[in-house]
Amino acid sequence: MRLSDERLAAAAASQSSAVPAIFLKYADFKWDRILLIWDRFTGDHILYSDPTTHTTQLMIRTPSAIHVRKHGHSANETHTMIAGTATFACGGTRMELGAGSFNFMPARVVHEAWLPAGSITFITVDAAWDLNWVEGAPSAADLMK
Repeated sequence: MRLSDERLAAAAASQSSAVPAIFLKYADFKWDRILLIWDRFTGDHILYSDPTTHTTQLMIRTPSAIHVRKHGHSANETHTMIAGTATFACGGTRMELGAGSFNFMPARVVHEAWLPAGSITFITVDAAWDLNWVEGAPSAADLMK
């Protein structure tokens, strides 16, 4: 079914927003360090954070393999693997997720991850992104050789 030009224009007008469309090329990402303890872990780029809801989309890359210790977040979080095969664990379930795979972690659910060198993960969070460590902050021991 094709919408008439008038209906398309009306639909577009109803979706107008004060926030402009955003287009980002991977080559232009500015990578920050989210966990300074891991000096070889150089990898997050906030793609977008809504100024009102603080809903956040970010990309994480791991030049070196790492274990992300048990933690939770105040908001729902999703992971979509772009590159690499990561292992996620939550509530006694462990799952390997390769490129294109997805998971959903409800708010405050404790989980952990093992990310291989060269992995890229796309993350969405329903509010501001935070990390609440269960067994203490990560250390150099969490870098996998």
